[in-house]
Amino acid sequence: MAVSVPILVVVTSLHLLAFVFAFGAERRRSTAEAVPDQYDEQTFCQYGTEASTVYGMSAFGLLLVSQAVVNGVTKCLCCGKGLVTGTSYTVWAIVFFIVSWVSFLGAEACLLAGSAKNAYHTKNKGVYQGKELSCAVLPVGVFAAGAALTLMSLIATVLYYLAHSKADTGGWEKHHNDGIGMTSPGDVPKQQNTDFDKV
Repeated sequence: MAVSVPILVVVTSLHLLAFVFAFGAERRRSTAEAVPDQYDEQTFCQYGTEASTVYGMSAFGLLLVSQAVVNGVTKCLCCGKGLVTGTSYTVWAIVFFIVSWVSFLGAEACLLAGSAKNAYHTKNKGVYQGKELSCAVLPVGVFAAGAALTLMSLIATVLYYLAHSKADTGGWEKHHNDGIGMTSPGDVPKQQNTDFDKV
C-alpha cells in the first residue's frame, strides 16, 4: 500500500484541530465563586461559562474521527491481507500501532472526563447555609493532559501509517517478480532438426 498524502493531511489536520480545542478547553475552564443571595442569608456557587465543555467534546469527536480514518485505511493492522513478516517496518508498525492506541484512549478519557466534570458544575448550582463555601471546579491540567496526549497520538499515528505503508509496499515490491515466469510462444527456443525429421 502506497503512502497517501490526502490521508496524512486529513489525519494531521484533525489531530491538530483536536489539540487546539483541547488547549482552548483548558484555557476556558469553568470557574466558580461563592455568591450570597439578595437577602444575604444563603450562599450559593455561581459557575462560569460552559465553553470548556463544548471545546472538550469537539476535541473528543475530532480525535475519534481521525483515529477511525487511519485505522480504516490500514484495516486496524489485524484485518486485511496483513504485513510482510521479517522486516523492521513491520516491527515499527506494531510498536507505533500500540502507542497510537494507548495515547488515543488516554486523550479521549481526559477529554471526556473533563467535559463531563465541567458540564456538571456549570449546570448545577448548590445552595448552602452560611457564607463559608468551597465551590468545586474541574482541577487544572485535565484538558492539558488531553492536549498533550493528542499530540503524542498524532506523532504515533502518522508514524504507524508510514511504517504500515512501507511494510506493505515493501512486501509487494519484494515478491513482485517472484514466481513462475511466463513466456510467449515466440520466445521458446526452436528445436533443431534431427535426422529423423530429414527422413
